Amino acid sequence: MAQQARSPRRLEIRQQKVTLILQAAEKVFAEAGFGGATMQLIADLADLPKANLHYYFATKEDLYRRVVQNIFEIWLHAAEVMDNALGPVEGIGAYIDAKMEISRAHPDGSKLWAYEVMHGAPVIQDYLETTLRDWTTGRAALIQRWIDQGKMRPVNPEHLLYMLWATTQHYADFGHQVETLNGGKPLSDRQWREAKEQVKTTILRGIGAI
Repeated sequence: MAQQARSPRRLEIRQQKVTLILQAAEKVFAEAGFGGATMQLIADLADLPKANLHYYFATKEDLYRRVVQNIFEIWLHAAEVMDNALGPVEGIGAYIDAKMEISRAHPDGSKLWAYEVMHGAPVIQDYLETTLRDWTTGRAALIQRWIDQGKMRPVNPEHLLYMLWATTQHYADFGHQVETLNGGKPLSDRQWREAKEQVKTTILRGIGAI
């Protein structure tokens, strides 16, 4: 009974340590890339012994793939708002909201993804060829259905998706530039709301949805 009583606590401690490691790894990988990052740097930032990292993640590549997978799964979850939407106003509008909130909450994850892809995706090419390709095909078909229903003007669905990704992730990948042009300060809550409304209005008008 005592063993069973301690089990949930051990699981909680394990999850807390994994979360600390992933948060630290996201930052270190985003700043140094896969090649420049070390398990020691990540351990130091997480304030954990290096041995703890190897207990949960056997290699640097295992940890890197987990961090990349995390941001990818967050993005995939954000796209679910499109699936049952009545049309592009609701679906694409909500997707823009969700993606920009992710850029605000997970800037390092977005930068890491950009760094990896810009270097030819040496570690996550399999994600691009499988999960991302399948996701893109499914969302492109959804956009094409809205076009066929006359809810938006004809556009290339894939290029529209690329535009959505580039615009929403700009606020993470080029966050320093955004802050510099904002007087050296992060965008306030009000400015984030304004940015989301501006992006939504511009894109939805551009595709003839509003």
